[in-house]
Amino acid sequence: MSESHQQPALARCPGCEEPPASGDLYCGACGYDLSAVPARPDDRPTMAITVPPAAPPAPAVPPVAPPVPDAPAPPAPAVQWPAASEADSSDVPVPVHRATDLPGTDSGGKPLPASPPAHHDEQPTTPPLRHDDRAVEAGPAAAAPGGSVEAPDSAGDFALAAPDPRTAEPTPTPSVGTKVCVACRSGRVDPDGYCENCGHAQPRERDHMEQELGSVAAVSDRGLRHHRNEDSFAVSSTALPDGSPAVVAIVCDGVSSASRPDEASAAAAVAANEALLESLPRGTHPQQAMHEAIIAASEAVNALAQDPPGSAEHEAHRHQNAPACTLVGAIMAGGLLVVGWVGDSRVYWVPDDRTGPPARLTEDDSWAAQMVATGLMNEAEAYADERAHAITGWLGADSYELEPHTASFKPDRPGLVVVCTDGLWNYAESAEEMAAAVPPEAHRRPLHGAQVLVGHALDGGGHDNVTVALLPFAVEPQGAGSACTTV
Repeated sequence: MSESHQQPALARCPGCEEPPASGDLYCGACGYDLSAVPARPDDRPTMAITVPPAAPPAPAVPPVAPPVPDAPAPPAPAVQWPAASEADSSDVPVPVHRATDLPGTDSGGKPLPASPPAHHDEQPTTPPLRHDDRAVEAGPAAAAPGGSVEAPDSAGDFALAAPDPRTAEPTPTPSVGTKVCVACRSGRVDPDGYCENCGHAQPRERDHMEQELGSVAAVSDRGLRHHRNEDSFAVSSTALPDGSPAVVAIVCDGVSSASRPDEASAAAAVAANEALLESLPRGTHPQQAMHEAIIAASEAVNALAQDPPGSAEHEAHRHQNAPACTLVGAIMAGGLLVVGWVGDSRVYWVPDDRTGPPARLTEDDSWAAQMVATGLMNEAEAYADERAHAITGWLGADSYELEPHTASFKPDRPGLVVVCTDGLWNYAESAEEMAAAVPPEAHRRPLHGAQVLVGHALDGGGHDNVTVALLPFAVEPQGAGSACTTV
């Protein structure tokens, strides 16, 4: 059996606010169904939320005690609720109070901690921050390097905090002696020449080399067309038995049609330089020392073709020509200028007094030079031929016969010795053209002069590797012609 509850009388219609007549089921003004209005609950006063007192610790076997109906519970102080802010006409929402905004007590009656302890796998959060009158929900707390959160400054704005070391990605620190990428400045360069961080291809160490040693300087550059630098050089100084100085410059040009020309030029330059540094202090005549140095360089290049059978390098090049290069060098010692060469690299003499004539001190081991020497062509015709730069002498295991050339000069005036590969003299072939390309202050600033000459070749097209060494030769003017002995 169901019971029908009578709806309480309404003072006003919920639909049109008109007072209905007593007992009406529908509003006479708007037709609202007054029977659908739920009954209004009894009016009850707001009760204060109390915290029960702490219970005493229970004994091991709690006794069963009858309830005491007349024992009233001790009154607890009412909680002081914060006053709610009034909403205004702006778009800013009214702040919401959370349960954690009010103090509380635990089961023992002690105050609860200000914030619950965070688990190790949770990130602490900060309350919403307000900036420019806009409520901003704060994300994970920004930790300073020491692990603390940056506090707001005196103006009320929060300062930028350091990245959280727990979440920041560590930047790799290359170890000592490790090459660092020239592009990103942080990645390590792998043995193939690429950055492990950004993948940028690194410039080879030999693409551009410079060295200055006292009064001698050298510069080598890859040029604009070759994929690598196959030139090499060595500059050094030592002392003769009488204590006078001796200055050495060696320049080598790898033969591109041979295998490993860059290795050949480097081996030849090192071997020739070491031979001179060993023989000159023993009192060997500079011209004889130069001859022996060329022999030592030839042996070093020949050794490159004698790789152990079965090695990876040997197998890769067994069907190619043996490593080969050319060599040209100069020695200034005891008032003499000694030059030596095999191939088509050259030595030029440029006097400090440009009114004096410059000179070329070497003869090429090339097809063009042979044509001129035999009278079959003049120099212009020979060097215009496509076979002009085919060399007839070089250092290498497959050279027909090694014929080192040496010459000794005794200049009577100061000047500049230019030792270079054909990557330079192709753009300043004659002695006059080379002298015009040498800057006037090169005898005082040899490194700068070498840089200018390399730039001259690059401006001309840079079709080949470019290497040049400059040796200023200082003597007192004697008014006599230079002596020359050629072997």
